[in-house]
Amino acid sequence: MSPATTKYVSLYRTLQVSTIIGMIVLFWLGGCATLQLPVETSDSALRARAVSDTVKEVTLSASVLSAADSEQLFGTDINSTGVQPVWIEVRNNSTHTLWLMRAGTDPSYFSPLEVAWPLHTKFAKKSNASIDAYFNAHSFQSPIPPGSTRNGILFTNPHLGTYVFNVDLIGQQTIFPFTLFLPIPGEHDADTEAALARLAESDNIDYRDSDAFRSALEQLPCCANGGDPVNMVFIGEINDIGAAVIRRGYRMQKHDSDARQRLFERPPDLVMRKSGDGAVANWLRIWVAPLRYQGKPVLLVQSGRPLGGRFDVTSSDKPQPHPNIDESRNLLVQDLLYSGGLAQLGYVGGVGVVPRTLPENTDSATRYHTDGLRAVLFFVTRPLALSDIEILDWVPVLQQRETKAAENNMKEKSDAQYTQ
Repeated sequence: MSPATTKYVSLYRTLQVSTIIGMIVLFWLGGCATLQLPVETSDSALRARAVSDTVKEVTLSASVLSAADSEQLFGTDINSTGVQPVWIEVRNNSTHTLWLMRAGTDPSYFSPLEVAWPLHTKFAKKSNASIDAYFNAHSFQSPIPPGSTRNGILFTNPHLGTYVFNVDLIGQQTIFPFTLFLPIPGEHDADTEAALARLAESDNIDYRDSDAFRSALEQLPCCANGGDPVNMVFIGEINDIGAAVIRRGYRMQKHDSDARQRLFERPPDLVMRKSGDGAVANWLRIWVAPLRYQGKPVLLVQSGRPLGGRFDVTSSDKPQPHPNIDESRNLLVQDLLYSGGLAQLGYVGGVGVVPRTLPENTDSATRYHTDGLRAVLFFVTRPLALSDIEILDWVPVLQQRETKAAENNMKEKSDAQYTQ
């Protein structure tokens, strides 16, 4: 090899080494780039739009953070990570030391260090510790001593449209329960606003006699115009109903298919869904009924679930309901028995019996079978124990089922003889 060639080879290798070193340096610098935490923050915007309520001597205020709020408070958009930050403030004018039950707000809530983890960088132990300390300092802290005020952030799962926000503050042998309807920044939930307005209407028929009320429930339409049966009735204040349902994992979530189900000449006022293992396990389509019972609002409910349950792989906007609608009704009843807000349970007719052997055809091309009963659930302010729930003997369910089963058997035998 000539001296000139040797010189060029040496230069080439030097350039290669320099390039590799440069790439390593860039990688190192990129890996060491850390989150720039805000030096000054303000919650004035969150306070300005906060929704507040007072229970006895305790006041709760809350606001859902927007992406811009997250940037301002944390230096990054927490919302984009699938976390919904909520600012809360508790003014405790009671004589009790109070603790906030995070699992009552969201059973799958995120801890501050969990939210901070994706913001960590390699080779930055000191900076990562600062990020952890910052998120801990800005999260809501318990306890709340008597006469004090605490504020901070709760990191919850995202909600759509309106956030039905539950907070349970407990002390020694006492509880201060709250349910707030929080707007989501950037979203205008006209349906929920209209539903809350209907709930406030005072010109609806108010039944005081239980027998007359039972009869009225049985005379209501069996099904929505879309064909699915209305198989449940909720009675109580919307805060108490919302708290019980949210505590069992339901969230506001409306799909295009819900609008096809119409009752009282309108689509559902509210739609809630419960997810299991990432798939929709059950849905509730809810209408405010044009009547009340002993001053309490009455809601009519379609409870259903996809044909394949959590294994359903069809498009979420065109779910195929499971034909055994009684199963989803019974599942919801059992679920809400554990909510701590259910006071009474009864059953009435009104859906119409459809035997398993003769499933009903509906306008939505779904087929179902049912014992024909509506579950009627009465809600109060939580908490109640399972042993506190009163089972109303409006329709003896087991006796009703045995009677209907016998009638169905007789009808099937008669139909079989007729066709022979």
